[in-house]
Formats: sequence, structure tokens, C-alpha cells
Amino acid sequence: MTTAREVIQRADAEDVELIRLLFLNNSGVPRGRVVDAEGLPGALDDGVNLTHAMQSFNALDRLVPGGKYGPAGEVRVVPDPETFTVLPYDDRAAAMIADLHDLDGRPWSAGPRAQLRRYLGHLRADGYVPRTAFESEYYLVDETEDGERVPFDESACFGTAGMRSAHDVILDTVDALKDQGMGLAVYYPEYGPGQQELVVEHADGVTAADNHVLYKETVAAVAADHGLDASFRPKPFPQLPGTGCHIHFSLWRDGENAFYDPDAEGRYGLSETGRQFVAGVLDHARALTALTAPTVESYDRIAPGMWSSAYTCWGRDNREAVVRVPSADAGDAEATTRIEYKPADNTANPYLALFGLLAAGMDGIERGLEPGEPLDTDPDALDADERADRGIERLPATLAEAVDALEADDAIRSAFGDDLFESYVEVKRSEWEQSTDEDGEWSSDYLSRGF
Repeated sequence: MTTAREVIQRADAEDVELIRLLFLNNSGVPRGRVVDAEGLPGALDDGVNLTHAMQSFNALDRLVPGGKYGPAGEVRVVPDPETFTVLPYDDRAAAMIADLHDLDGRPWSAGPRAQLRRYLGHLRADGYVPRTAFESEYYLVDETEDGERVPFDESACFGTAGMRSAHDVILDTVDALKDQGMGLAVYYPEYGPGQQELVVEHADGVTAADNHVLYKETVAAVAADHGLDASFRPKPFPQLPGTGCHIHFSLWRDGENAFYDPDAEGRYGLSETGRQFVAGVLDHARALTALTAPTVESYDRIAPGMWSSAYTCWGRDNREAVVRVPSADAGDAEATTRIEYKPADNTANPYLALFGLLAAGMDGIERGLEPGEPLDTDPDALDADERADRGIERLPATLAEAVDALEADDAIRSAFGDDLFESYVEVKRSEWEQSTDEDGEWSSDYLSRGF
């Protein structure tokens, strides 16, 4: 365990002057406060002040009218010493991920990271530890002389030309990530021109979400150093493929993968626990989209034929399913048995996305749910009666539908607690209301500010 004293000593040894204390509120936009080296001991001891209204800010950077948290009241931004990292892309700078605490020094009941950690503590008491990787995609974006934002190259999916054109910026990105302890798991040019898929190695517990925050900061900073922008929006170019952030997930208990069935044949050996977890995710899938696809633009991407899933089904390597079970590696089946949750993108708060998936899956385990038979075809190719017979539903088509489904989900509410749950619902409902016109048409250009 890293102590406050060790953080202070390392900051001094590395000649760090500015330390960013990073947190994510309900909007999913990365935010923070900055302290200098002189103020670091006080920040580690008692945090720094922050209006609690920040938890009622939406992605348009507007306070929810009459929201749960208004102008009167404060919380503390308390950095976690374990997350201290020197930033390789900015001179004499470091960052720490922070929790939000109330003024009595307790984890705030509406703080996303603090409440995820509380829930993980309950799971750990039962021997469970989640292992997660966020499979992030993004566009590298350039600007023309006329000010038009365009993909920085014309590369094809998996194209070697894209590997060459992006080589310098990707190499610098990988180096910067490794300098912060995040190893490369996967890289290739994605479906859209200028679109990248760069994934860091999985991590346990809250660390996976922490890494995702630092990953996005790093990608954006290195791109800027190369005169480019990194766009994490779900659909930054309407005519081009969308950008997702699929979530790969396994659940470990007492050092063993609870999703792995050692007696199964083939590469898709999912245990009874794993099937129950999948069933829970499917049972709550419509509500989960409000957490994992949480902006109006997300629903331009979640549609049939987009490989982002549009229906509540699961399948073995079925990329049109909400839950895909990837084939495990023959040489290490236990370590690589996992599920992939597909209707997620980079506008999600990773703490809340992980929290929601855990709550849904554990509900499936506790209730002994069964997911039915895996689907080995495109669910959109089935007719409506076939889908109904299999219990397959369409995911929400708008953020408004998703928020309605979430608001009605008692299991996720119970896991989150009323303060976090209710503040999240009102923030996302306000985003819908403030970004749509009277005909229900939405505008999402505001997402470029935060994503």
C-alpha cells in the first residue's frame, strides 16, 4: 500500500510541481482540481474543497434545474495515494485519481468511485474480485484549412497503411501508457478511416476503471502533441462507423476464474456461475444502456448491423449480441474465459458502467437465472415472433428510453444507493431534455468539449 509520505517523497524526487486530482461525476466528463507540491500534503490529508453541485452537472456543463445537489454544500476531493503517477506527456506534472468524501471524512453517498469501492468491498468479503478491460476505440482527428474536422487519414479496417500513418503517434502513446504502468494488450487501425483501437491490459477491481481514466487522458495529450485531436464521441462523423468501448469481464473467486468450466469441451466453456451472470446482464440490459451508452449520440451507434448490439441476447463470438462469449485461448483457457459487453462507449463513467454490470450480473447469480441458449445468428435476421419466443428484446433507441428503464430497475438502485442513483437519473434526463427539440431531434456537438 502506497502511503501519503511515499507520494510526497516521489513527487519531490521527480521534481513534480503540479498534481492533478482527477474525478468523474455523473456526466462522465473527466474533471479535477490541481494542487502544487506545497499543497500536496494537505490534499492527501484532508482533500480539497468542491461544490457538491458538480454531481448535478451534465455533459452540456449545465447544472440540473432544481437538481438534487445545488449551490449550497461542499464535498472533499480526496486523492488515492495508490494511483499516483507522473505524467510523461506534461512537464513536472503528476496525477492521482480521487474519491469524493463528505465533510465528516466519509465516502460520499453520491460519489461514483467511492460507491463502487464500497460495493467491491462487499464482493471481496464473499471472495469475489472482478477483472476488467475496457476495449476503447477513438478517432484521430485533423483540421482542414477551412476549419473542418476530418479523420487524419484514409486507412482501411486493419489496414497496414493505417499502421504506418499512425505509427509515430501510436508509438508515443504506447510509451506514455507503459510509463504509467499500463501495458499494451491490443492495437490495430479500426473500421473507420483514422479510427484506432488501442487496449491496455486488464486489471482487478477499481484499478481497471482508474486506468481507463488515465488512458483517455494520455491518448488525448499525446495526440495533441502531434497536432491532432482524439475524439471519443460515439459517432463523431455521422457517415462513418461509430466508436465504442466494449467491456471485457471475468469474475474471480479465491484465485480461480468463476466463469471457467474446466470440464467443458471446446473454447467456450462458460460455467454455471458465468451463465447466471450473463443472464443477469441480459435481464437488466435495457437499464444498463443508460449507464454504458449514456449520451444522446450513443443511440446513433446502438443499432442493428453496427456490431454494437441492439438486442438482449448472448452468443459465442456473436458480435451483434449484448453479451459475446469470446473463444478462450487453448493454452490458457481459465485465464482467458470471459464475457464481452458490447453496448458501451467512451462517454460512460467507467466506475458506474462497471458498477452497473456487477450489480446486474450478481443479481443473476443470486437469483439463479438462466440465459437460455446462445444465439449463433444476427438477432435482427430473426422475425419479431422468433425474437419474442426467445425472450429477445430491442435495446432502447434513445437516451430517454434508457433512462426510463434505469429508473425502473430496483436491483441497480439498491446497489447504487438512492443518492447516487437518483442524481444520475436526473442528470441524464436533463441531458436528453436540453439536447433535443420539440420534435425529439437531438444535437450532440456539445460532446466535443468533454469527449
